[in-house]
Amino acid sequence: MSHYQKTILGLRSFYALIKKALSMENQDYTQGSIRKAVFLLSLPMILEMCMESIFAVVDIFFVGRVGKEAVATVGLTESVLTIVYTVAIGLSMGATAMVSRRIGEKKPKEAARSGAQAILIALTFSIFISIGGLILAPQILKLMGATPAVIGLGSSFTRIIFGGSVVIMFLYLINGIFRGAGNASIAMWSLWIANGFNIVLCPVLIHFYGLRGAAIATTIGRGMGVCYQLYHLFKGSGVIHIAASYFIPDLKIIKQLFKIAWTGILQFLIGSASWIVLNRIAAKFGSESIAGYQVAMRVLMFFLLPAWGMSNAAATLVGQNLGAGSATRAEQSVWTTAKLVTIFMILVSLLFLFASKPIILFMNKDAGVERIAIQALRIVSAGYIFYGFGMVVMNAFNGAGDTKTPTIINFFCFWTFQIPIAYLMAIVWHMGPLGVFLAIVFAEIGVAVAGGIIFKKGSWKKVKV
Repeated sequence: MSHYQKTILGLRSFYALIKKALSMENQDYTQGSIRKAVFLLSLPMILEMCMESIFAVVDIFFVGRVGKEAVATVGLTESVLTIVYTVAIGLSMGATAMVSRRIGEKKPKEAARSGAQAILIALTFSIFISIGGLILAPQILKLMGATPAVIGLGSSFTRIIFGGSVVIMFLYLINGIFRGAGNASIAMWSLWIANGFNIVLCPVLIHFYGLRGAAIATTIGRGMGVCYQLYHLFKGSGVIHIAASYFIPDLKIIKQLFKIAWTGILQFLIGSASWIVLNRIAAKFGSESIAGYQVAMRVLMFFLLPAWGMSNAAATLVGQNLGAGSATRAEQSVWTTAKLVTIFMILVSLLFLFASKPIILFMNKDAGVERIAIQALRIVSAGYIFYGFGMVVMNAFNGAGDTKTPTIINFFCFWTFQIPIAYLMAIVWHMGPLGVFLAIVFAEIGVAVAGGIIFKKGSWKKVKV
């Protein structure tokens, strides 16, 4: 066979693998090539996470044309909204761990029942969050340090976003159910649909309704993604198929979900709350500082979430393989994924080192905001290799149902180190926003090192779900 024929054959095989990864057919990830399993799960999960980050980039892109007060409103609202994301992600961790374990044990009905109970819990949480956001929108912005101008402009935006928090909750949770089942492509397509609606509606509704139009567009987009998810849960042909009877409260399953999810919620609450505090510190240096910080974080998250997608693949592989009784294969899956993430993060760090200015100029035209955003991009991305590795290891713990270990690591790295050092450098030592950016890098390095050491000890292999 000639070199040309081998190349063509290789390209065809790669194309077939991509097609298989993006299809909705069911896969068995407890046997066969680990690298292939990582790829089949990672590709749709990467695309899913990219679509989630595009939500933030699209909003900040169009809102940036309204003014820096509008950008500050979106940033401050999103900072508090991370509480909603935290609950959603925490619940999705519990759902992913239980669903993946049941799938590994070849018990699809029990997996579906666990997913239905998780949806019930999410619905209850979202009702309380929506009511609180609708009533307290101005107070939320004021608490975050918003100026009177920002509060006057942005209260309606904050009300709409919080009022529609149920779609955020469901979008994250149900995708966690699909990922646990190995149906990562369904989770991906739900985000593609949601983003498609948001991209089309955002500029149109901003034109007619101003800043609140962005909130309406985002909520409608996510709502359409949830409709797609629900269709596949009830009518689809995937391995997870929920019947109405599965929504009858099952205290045994709910208790098990809470056992995993409450530390998962606490885990991300610790991380999210630390980001809120960092936003509050950055806000002390004016609207340009907070706007620049927000623009940079949106760009950083756009490139960081693909690594999050790969780490989600590790969580699914860990859960399913532990369910199938193969702890060795579960561990090998994590190290394989970690190598791929490290390579990706090195490339992204180089991109930000040499191309941060044109990237920021594309997102924002204000000179003061540009200066802060470029500084944040270059400094924070310096620790990207550690972020990626840390994500994979922490999600491996979560996939095994051990949400306690990452919670403890997050507490010590973020609350006893990151926040104090950020305050010390930014305010006491008068370094300004630079101190915040450096504190982020130092804390994430600590997470990666601590997570790697504990993971190698292997206690996560003995967790019962």
